[in-house]
Amino acid sequence: MQLYHNIENDLVIDVNEIHHRQQVIQQLKKHFRLFGYREIHTSPFEAYDLYVQMNGTVNHEEMIKTIDNTGKALVLRPDITIPLTQQIASHNTSITEDLRYFYVLDVFRQKQGTEAQRYNTQAGIEYFGNPSPEADAEVVFLAIDTLKQMRFKNLKMELGHAGFFARLIDAMQLKEEDLQLLKQYIQAKNIPEIEQFLKRTSLNDDIQEVIMALPFLYGEPQVVLDRASELPLPKDAVPALDSLRAIYDNLKAYGVEKHVVIDLSLINHMDYYSDMIFQGFIENIGKPIVMGGRYDSLAAQFDSNIPASGFAYDLDTLVSHAAITSTETTQDVDVKIMYDGEKQQESVQLATKLRKSDFETVLYPKEHPLVQTPKAHETVYVTASGVKCIDASGEETRYTNAETYEATKEKE
Repeated sequence: MQLYHNIENDLVIDVNEIHHRQQVIQQLKKHFRLFGYREIHTSPFEAYDLYVQMNGTVNHEEMIKTIDNTGKALVLRPDITIPLTQQIASHNTSITEDLRYFYVLDVFRQKQGTEAQRYNTQAGIEYFGNPSPEADAEVVFLAIDTLKQMRFKNLKMELGHAGFFARLIDAMQLKEEDLQLLKQYIQAKNIPEIEQFLKRTSLNDDIQEVIMALPFLYGEPQVVLDRASELPLPKDAVPALDSLRAIYDNLKAYGVEKHVVIDLSLINHMDYYSDMIFQGFIENIGKPIVMGGRYDSLAAQFDSNIPASGFAYDLDTLVSHAAITSTETTQDVDVKIMYDGEKQQESVQLATKLRKSDFETVLYPKEHPLVQTPKAHETVYVTASGVKCIDASGEETRYTNAETYEATKEKE
């Protein structure tokens, strides 16, 4: 049950909002299954050591930690990709099969010194075993197509490459604090700060030219890739451009190229991404609603060689902006049975039969203490003199007994 806080900090149960949320979740699950993905779950508690031994993944200060009754340090699940990859890698040094999984799970993180929300729900897919550009294109297409099926318009998917920026980093050999600062400037496309930063460094002219060009390497894929190819790039950065060309060519086959732009300044905060990265936006939302990419190198941290890619939606943002496909205009149940004390057993049996026939049914003695009971399409009174049914319009029908009434419901 989902609870929502109002401004007086009282707990408010909004049944229609819960229903809408479940609609969105079911729509996501159905669409993921259409592409061959199967639902999985991971434990909400994970070993703290799993993240301590890994670099460049989840910020340790944002993890919510606890101790179990044996004294072992645990964290509430801060990520889904990492434990899933670890689980697969623990049984395979490599795989030759195609593994497709999806999930709708909570992840728990809290920025230090804040009272911000401690968890959010992610809905995503993980695709193991296929390193091809065709697989990358299908993953990006699934992220786009799911949003289109949910009737979002003006979709924009920004496609970049983690390896492209990684090769630039290798060529710069910056200190960690300088690197983080430069990343901030690049992500913000803050050209004046980038210029000032480069003036303080001893980077060669070629790499400075490339860094200054990054904020402008955004837009129509073919134009951006051609412009990037003309830059004095490190040789090991060129394959990243070839990879993006191949992915984009495959996306054309799906007919979604109008939704795709290339952004070579795109940087994902999860350093386990090794190749393609992407993030998607919908109209009037200033933050990505979906993020993903290829993380072939993640399994290497568990001594395995397993190619993989995937993405995750921010479910809460998705739900708050998704169109309601079918609104519950009423919370009425199908049948409400009110019975005299001596007719309890007969009424219980009637309710059981109705429920087996998929009728939502509630049951009360006529002299019950509640002031208000749920509204129903039909209210059935079971008394010593027979059975009386009153429908929502107020029309009354009488029956000899409960079995006679139940027989009419079976025909519906």
